[in-house]
Amino acid sequence: MRRAAFVYEEIQSRHVLREDHVFRPNRLQLTYELLQAYGAFDVTRPVPPVTAGEADILSFHTPEYVAAVKDLSKGIERQDAAHFNISEHGDNPPFEGMYEVSALAVGASVTAARLVADGEADAAFNISGGLHHAAPGYASGFCIFNDAVIAIMTLLERGLRVAYIDIDAHHGDGVQDAFYRSDRVLTVSLHEWGRFLFPGSGMAGDIGEGPGKGYAVNVPLFPNTDDVTYLETFRQVVPPLVKKFSPDIMVTQIGCDTHYLDPLTHLMLTTDGYTAVLREISGLCPRWVAIGGGGYEMGVVPRMWALAYGVMAQCEWPDDIPAVFSERYGLHHLRDKGMPAIGNALREQARRFDAEVVAEVKRTVFPLHGL
Repeated sequence: MRRAAFVYEEIQSRHVLREDHVFRPNRLQLTYELLQAYGAFDVTRPVPPVTAGEADILSFHTPEYVAAVKDLSKGIERQDAAHFNISEHGDNPPFEGMYEVSALAVGASVTAARLVADGEADAAFNISGGLHHAAPGYASGFCIFNDAVIAIMTLLERGLRVAYIDIDAHHGDGVQDAFYRSDRVLTVSLHEWGRFLFPGSGMAGDIGEGPGKGYAVNVPLFPNTDDVTYLETFRQVVPPLVKKFSPDIMVTQIGCDTHYLDPLTHLMLTTDGYTAVLREISGLCPRWVAIGGGGYEMGVVPRMWALAYGVMAQCEWPDDIPAVFSERYGLHHLRDKGMPAIGNALREQARRFDAEVVAEVKRTVFPLHGL
């Protein structure tokens, strides 16, 4: 069993962005309760997060933006809110306590990073994190502060080399951009092709600049990519690059909006495929920090993240969900019983597109690493 820590406290799931908003933080509490029902915290370590200080947040975000988030968090109207990409009816609405809950998400990722870097855990999971779209001066894609960037920066301050692997269905643009000219962070993002999905970035030809050339790796995937094609694509690109880079520590954004039932995306992974990818990740580096991310189907998120934490802790949860949880929430099986219906033509189209992306990455990025 790996020494694993789960960084969370209930207050992180109580806020509401907007009543009709698809991003529902109570998915965090569902995940915690499901793991608790399995007895996960009898054999692994639950850890409360520490709120990030303003200095931590300002290490990446601009003072003007942080001040605006503070005001909006208190209900103070700002005529320039739209300048920071925050609006009542957009993706990033202002809500009461937004500064505090966002600072806590950052602090949770920093807590997870420090636990692993200090040797107190081999792996640590912050489900409230993975807010990978946030930019220095504005919100983006439901993300206010970029916990991933700030956690990575705390690791860089210790002189560590970091591999960042992002398997969310959306491109990890904010993290990539933060380290686009750095050779101390290898950023790898597998995501749905931007022609079909927000934020529209992350083409295979985006490989970094200056000292960072070859250290930004993008694998855009075609809609209808299934377990078999995803896993084959992952294996051809990620392990060779990560092993060559030889990171001291690995940070992974493990959003589960790649699932075939997710309402926002068009990839076709099952719980089996997602778990298989995480097992691949698990073997890449002995020190592992995982952060949450996307996932918008409430019957899927707690199951997939419970499976993810099982991989991190090297624990196998039974498929039958404990009665204390299933009777309350109506979920009875941890793993999928159904499969996505994909026609042969669509499956082959995705396979061919993804194979071409792999070939481009091998042609443009691999030689820069001597592969």
